Amino acid sequence: MNKSKLVIEGLNKAFGEHGVLKDVSFTVHDKEFLSILGPSGCGKTTLLRILIGLDEADGGRVLKDGEDITALPPGRRGMGIVFQNYALFENMTALGNVEYALRRSREHRKDARAKALRLLEQVGLSSHADKHPHKLSGGQQQRVAIARTLAMGPDVILLDEPMSALDADTRLHMRGELKEIQRRFGSTIIYITHDQEEAFAMSDRIMVMDGGAIQQLDAPRAIIDAPANDYVRRFVLENIQIKINSLLPYAQKGESL
Repeated sequence: MNKSKLVIEGLNKAFGEHGVLKDVSFTVHDKEFLSILGPSGCGKTTLLRILIGLDEADGGRVLKDGEDITALPPGRRGMGIVFQNYALFENMTALGNVEYALRRSREHRKDARAKALRLLEQVGLSSHADKHPHKLSGGQQQRVAIARTLAMGPDVILLDEPMSALDADTRLHMRGELKEIQRRFGSTIIYITHDQEEAFAMSDRIMVMDGGAIQQLDAPRAIIDAPANDYVRRFVLENIQIKINSLLPYAQKGESL
C-alpha cells in the first residue's frame, strides 16, 4: 500500500474572512481506506468537494497518479462520490438510477442495461432492481448509490457521511458491506465521518481534523498509543474510551480496527 494514489499539497480555502482549510497536505495510498474524522465545521466536507472538483481551492494543488488534476472538471478526475443523502432519482428504479449515468456516456451506452444489472448483483440488490428508492431501506439505498458511482469505473471513491441517516444495526452491517465492495473493486476510498467508532472500525489510516488543519494522520493503533496532541486525545480517545477494549484484539493483529 505504499504507492501514492493522491498527493494533496498545501490546500487553502476561505469563505470571506473565515479560513476553512489551512495549508492542508497529505498523501492517500493506492487501495487505502482513509477516514477523515472531525466535528462539523472542521473543513472535511470542503476538502472532499475540492478533491472531486466541485469547489476550487484558493491555493495548493491535487495530484492523482502523479498528474496535476487541480484544474480538471469532476468528470475528468476518475473519481466518484456518494453524498450523505445518496441523491437518488425518486422517479427511477434502482436499476434506472444505476443505468442513468451509463446511458449518458457514449462509451457505456450500448451495454448500459447489462452493466447496471451486473453492478446491482455485485452489491447484492438483484432482487430489488425494479424498486423505487422509497421502497428500499436506508442500507439498500446506500448500495444503489455506491453501484451508481462504481458504474463509471472510478478508482477513487469519496463518501460524505454516508451512514449518518442509518439506524445503528444497519450501520454495523454496512461497514462490512462497504469493506467488501472495496476489496472486490480494488478502490481507494476516502471516507468523511464525525463518528469516532466508525472511523476506527473501518480505516487503514485516520486523518483527524480540526479548525481546517490536520491534527494527526496515522494508523488507528498509532493514534490510540500516541495521540498527537490534547485535541486528538479529547476528541478521539475520550469519545471511544468505552469501546477501545473491544477494538484492541484487531489492532494487535495488525489489522484495521
